[in-house]
Amino acid sequence: MPALQFLKLYAVVVAMFFAIDLTWLGVVARRFYAEQMGHLTRSDVQWGAAILFYLIYVAAIVVLCVKPGLERDSVGRAVALGAMFGLAAYAAFDLTALALLKDFPVKGAVVDLIWGTVFTATVSGAATAFGRWMQAV
Repeated sequence: MPALQFLKLYAVVVAMFFAIDLTWLGVVARRFYAEQMGHLTRSDVQWGAAILFYLIYVAAIVVLCVKPGLERDSVGRAVALGAMFGLAAYAAFDLTALALLKDFPVKGAVVDLIWGTVFTATVSGAATAFGRWMQAV
């Protein structure tokens, strides 16, 4: 994948990922996360760390899930790789938090693991479809 194509795809996926995740966290599941993890959260979001996470995570999605999907011309492959990557990445946080943090909720961890798996799979598939379109034009 040429560098300019990668950067265009990356920019689109960053915007897609950020918009969907903020909708999930800020609207759809806001109350759930407040009830489950409100006692653990900061009152002031540290946006620098959050943005750095998004930039790194999306780069990993593009390299580890989307690029292989494009190479095989398979959205399904990208979705499967995205599901595995999302599960592993979200498990790194949620299962570590369950192991080390007092009062980290099991229910919150399970929902977050499901969200990370489905969300990353969906973004990987959509990004691969978009990448296929980019290659065709």
